[in-house]
Amino acid sequence: MGLIAIVLGSAAGGGYPQWNCRCSVCRLAWAGDPRVRARTQASLAVSVDGERWALINAAPDLRAQIQATPRLHPRGESRGSPIAAVVLTGGEIDQTAGLLNLRERSPFALYATATTLAAVAGNPMFGVLASDLVRRHAIVPGARFAPLPGLDAELFMVPGKVPLYLEGDDPDTAAETAANVGVELSDGQRRLLYVPGAAAVTPALRTRLAHADVLLFDGTLYCDDEMIRSGTGEKTGRRMGHMPVDGPDGSLAALAGVAGRKILVHINNTNPLLVDGSPERRRVEAAGWHVAFDGMEIAL
Repeated sequence: MGLIAIVLGSAAGGGYPQWNCRCSVCRLAWAGDPRVRARTQASLAVSVDGERWALINAAPDLRAQIQATPRLHPRGESRGSPIAAVVLTGGEIDQTAGLLNLRERSPFALYATATTLAAVAGNPMFGVLASDLVRRHAIVPGARFAPLPGLDAELFMVPGKVPLYLEGDDPDTAAETAANVGVELSDGQRRLLYVPGAAAVTPALRTRLAHADVLLFDGTLYCDDEMIRSGTGEKTGRRMGHMPVDGPDGSLAALAGVAGRKILVHINNTNPLLVDGSPERRRVEAAGWHVAFDGMEIAL
């Protein structure tokens, strides 16, 4: 069948519209403007046979995402799920909280770096994932592993930062560590890369991304100071570990000329890319990019 991916959620932490936000972009959603659509927090489902699925990150919205995705509905006469694995790209709340939705004693394998698994193990709430059914596998970045039969995967370090709840007083927001990784997936012929958080594109990272058939890349903020200008926050995108889409050192410029299908994911609620037909949306589309939406299906 080949590699299949479904975008379960395409928004950044908080989703869209964010529950407490009346910024100019969220206001459109609350008013029912047809140019925007609601989005849940970023997560991806992948399969090579359409029967067994691996999740890339487990968003807090996972239960609703499963309900909205028939391919992930339970199977069997009593209990059973096509979800066989979960791969984490970091230990942020919006990447891990959804694991709590998978606690009703269905077996699956959990793959992440040792750093991320330690963050999960350090929170006693995740003890509800029965150790006899949820097998935890520490993956070294650069090592190949198979979350599903026929699905080859590799985690690779991406400039970024540790989860917010683990930050110190002076966090390094662009370090390359095992706390923030991307994932490369392949069925042996086609390659999909998922990078929901990137503070920068290094030459080595650009080389890797340039070989993807499909790239889903961090589109959190359109401008670095977007949240400051909209009055919704005090941090720049880079301070949060996310490079902007626009600007001379943004992702559009850094990845110009990269072939393959390019899709922006993990889009913040303040980002004008969420508005169909906006000048910002037209600009990224003219540059060859797509903007992810919940339920978007990608067949390679």
